Amino acid sequence: MMGSSHALSGAAVWLTGSLALDQLGHFHQTPLQLTVGTAICAGGALVPDLDLSGRVTRRQGGATVAHTFGVFSLFLAECVEKFSLGVYKLTRMKYDPPRHNGHRTLTHTIIFNVGVGYGTLALCNAYGKWAVMGVLFFSFALALRGLFEKWAERAGWLIVTLASAAAAFLVYERLPGDRGYPLLGVAVGVGGLIHLLGDMITRHGSPILWPIPTGRRMWRCFGLPHSVALTAGDKTETVFLRTVFATVAIFAGAVLLAPVLMDRFNIQL
Repeated sequence: MMGSSHALSGAAVWLTGSLALDQLGHFHQTPLQLTVGTAICAGGALVPDLDLSGRVTRRQGGATVAHTFGVFSLFLAECVEKFSLGVYKLTRMKYDPPRHNGHRTLTHTIIFNVGVGYGTLALCNAYGKWAVMGVLFFSFALALRGLFEKWAERAGWLIVTLASAAAAFLVYERLPGDRGYPLLGVAVGVGGLIHLLGDMITRHGSPILWPIPTGRRMWRCFGLPHSVALTAGDKTETVFLRTVFATVAIFAGAVLLAPVLMDRFNIQL
C-alpha cells in the first residue's frame, strides 16, 4: 500500500475502535484526546515503511514516511533499511531467498510493531513531559505527511516540522490526566499492526510471524493469493479503498463528536 492509504486506514481504525468503545464500553474521550489518538495512529501506520530508503543526498525515492523530515528522515530510513537487511541475512533459513534490501522485513513483523508500541509507552512513563512531546511531534509529522501528502510536498519538510512541533507543544499543554498517556503507545502499536494488514492484501504480503519459522523458511510472507491481491498504487487502492477509509473515518468521527457539539450549542432532539 501507498503511504496515504496506510495513514487513512490508521485513522479509520482508530476512530471506529473509539466509537465501539464509546458505545459498548462507555469509554469516553474528549475531542482533543480523540484527535490526538487518531493522528498518532495514522502516523504510526507509516512507521513500518521506514525500512524503504531512497537516495539521501538527492532526496529521491523512498517511502512517504522517509521524506517527512527531509534528508534527516531519509538518512534514518537508510539506517533502518540496512539494519533490517542485516537482521534478515543473519536469521534467514535455507529456503528464504537472498535479498539486497531490507524493505518488508523486520519492521513488517508483529513483534516489531508491538515492541514499538510498548517502547513508546515505557518511554513516556519513564521520561514524562519531554518523551510525550517527542512522540506527539514525531507522530503528528508522520500524520501530516500521510494524510495531507500533496500539501506536505508543496509546503516542504521544514514547514511540516515546524507545524508538528507547534502542535505537539500546544496539545501537550491541553491534554488532561496523567502525563504518561498509555493510549499513546497503544495508538502507535495499533497503527503499525494496521500497516501490516494493509500490506497483506497486496501481492507481496508481510513476514508477520518472524522470528517463528514456518516450514523451512524464517521470513515467509503472508497475504492474499495473487489472484485476488491488490497491486500497490492501483485504482482499487487509491480510489476505492481510500474512499472507504475516509468515509468510515468521517462517519465514526461525526458520531463521536455529535453529542459534544449538540451540548455546546444547546441543541436538543
